[in-house]
Amino acid sequence: MNYLSAENLGRNLGERWLFKNLSFGVLQGEKVALIGTNGCGKSSLMDVIAGLIPADEGVMSIRKEIKVGYLNQSPHFLKTNTVLETIFASKNPIAEAIKNYENAILHDDLDGISKYTEIITELEGWDFESKVKQILGKLDVHDFDKLMGELSGGQQKRVTLAKVLIEEPDFLILDEPTNHLDLDTIEWLENHLSSSNTTLFLVTHDRYFLDKVCNRIMELVDSKMHRYVGNYAYFLEKKAERAEIEAVTLEKDKSLLKKELEWMRRQPKARTHKATYRENAFYDLKERTSGKRNEDKLELSVKSERIGNKIIEIQHVSKSFKDKVIVKEFSYTFKKGDRIGIVGKNGMGKSTLLGMINSEIKPDIGKVVKGETIKIGYYKQDGLVFDPEQKVIENVREVAEFIKMGDGREISASAFLTLFLFPPATQYAQISKLSGGEKRRLQLLKVLIENPNFLILDEPTNDLDIATLNVLEEFLMSYGGCLLVVSHDRYFLDRIVDHTFAFEGDGVIKDFPGNYTDYRIWQEENAKEQKKAKSQPIAIEASPEKEAAPKKKFSFKEKMEFESLEKEIEILEKTKIDLTEKLSSGSLPFDEIAEISKKLEETVENLEEKELRWLELSEMV
Repeated sequence: MNYLSAENLGRNLGERWLFKNLSFGVLQGEKVALIGTNGCGKSSLMDVIAGLIPADEGVMSIRKEIKVGYLNQSPHFLKTNTVLETIFASKNPIAEAIKNYENAILHDDLDGISKYTEIITELEGWDFESKVKQILGKLDVHDFDKLMGELSGGQQKRVTLAKVLIEEPDFLILDEPTNHLDLDTIEWLENHLSSSNTTLFLVTHDRYFLDKVCNRIMELVDSKMHRYVGNYAYFLEKKAERAEIEAVTLEKDKSLLKKELEWMRRQPKARTHKATYRENAFYDLKERTSGKRNEDKLELSVKSERIGNKIIEIQHVSKSFKDKVIVKEFSYTFKKGDRIGIVGKNGMGKSTLLGMINSEIKPDIGKVVKGETIKIGYYKQDGLVFDPEQKVIENVREVAEFIKMGDGREISASAFLTLFLFPPATQYAQISKLSGGEKRRLQLLKVLIENPNFLILDEPTNDLDIATLNVLEEFLMSYGGCLLVVSHDRYFLDRIVDHTFAFEGDGVIKDFPGNYTDYRIWQEENAKEQKKAKSQPIAIEASPEKEAAPKKKFSFKEKMEFESLEKEIEILEKTKIDLTEKLSSGSLPFDEIAEISKKLEETVENLEEKELRWLELSEMV
């Protein structure tokens, strides 16, 4: 069944077509990712599909009988509503029935109470509120009575994402759903979407997310849609093959163009009637070869200042805001070549630590000591402060007219902008004309041209396209200074860092020698060990008198029971885990929750009895 059908879609910005003649479809059950460079029109295409803006040409249709949910980059809501009021303002029939039921209770409307009690029962919606709170909790939203206008931009987007998920649409459209989410939440959303039956159409630059969730990739390049059936790894493989074929074709076209150009020059101008078809073919070929080019590559190569022996020392630093401890007794001495990633849930204090290192925030206790040669370059996630009327090149020239390159050359601000994929036409355009990702790229450029030897990056991957991310990673891997980065992009962290500061709560920062995946593996193994230690019976050391006493001998029956108990305990442990996970899923009807809760209670009691018996028999071994 076709959920979405688009034919010859086009969007005209006046001075240029953002995209043109796009035709594609999305089938029921497909999980499709749309990828492409910044400014190619992904978000505009999403808005056209969601019906927020019209297409300037072409036809787009969504099957009428299906329910559609859309999360865009600038969600709309009433700022005076609370978090729960925003969720319950959805079109979900259960939410509407519960709202009417509560209103009937408020006005002592017995008929209304009876009517909506019956509707909620039919819809199996009595556990709906607990499900709402569970999904909000998973998305790290816990203050349900807070007004939407009092939340940060990231919190507002998470509430809107929760609202979309709770509505359980047939067709889910998501524009950058992982932005503003911490790593734990991204992994939860990844598992939630990959295991659901919802048809999905999304834009994201999170490559691990793409690989796990999506089964089809569509790439928007030069107003053309290239389709790949498979995950992100398959897309990379097939895209490389397509690039090789296009490169061979381009070389053949160029060779043919050269021959045709010689033929055109040899022809007498007076013989206008001769070989018109060949002249037309020549101009077609010329247009074809001039339109084709290799993908732009972002070249980042700037000279960093010399770094001395003393870099930065964090000495027993602590910081609290009111009663909340953000950092507690943290110390670290940076070494040459340090490449450190910072991870942790939102609100734990990652940006606060960066602010203390950069002397923007003063610690309550302890101090941060910088070496004399240290020059910090600080890329902030909220650092997009531009005059929208200013031209791009004017903004860069405020920092430097000439930029020192890694090989010793000095190039002009205009030439450097060109390396950053800002062609001359864009350089003299107003900053307001740039896409979100292009503004981020401009912000990064301004940090790098100051030649820092200690680079602090706070969420640098937000809004950057995959091509820019790949080259940024290549640059950072060869960067000679120290690197400290906060990011929710797991692929990015795994490539560029070899050390992790993990915020674990209550001000505790775990200093871990490894990248993000290394840390997660260690975390999971550590959790298993702790669980195993709790579940296993504690061996009781016998007193000297007891040791001297003769041990009771195992009977054959007791030996068989002992061996059987070990297997039974293992099965019960697995059953306990399975039942706990089912209860945590949030997708069960009320009657099943009660039934599973009872089974879990019985399983735990049975497990405790068998562990006690195992302990008794183990003393006889």
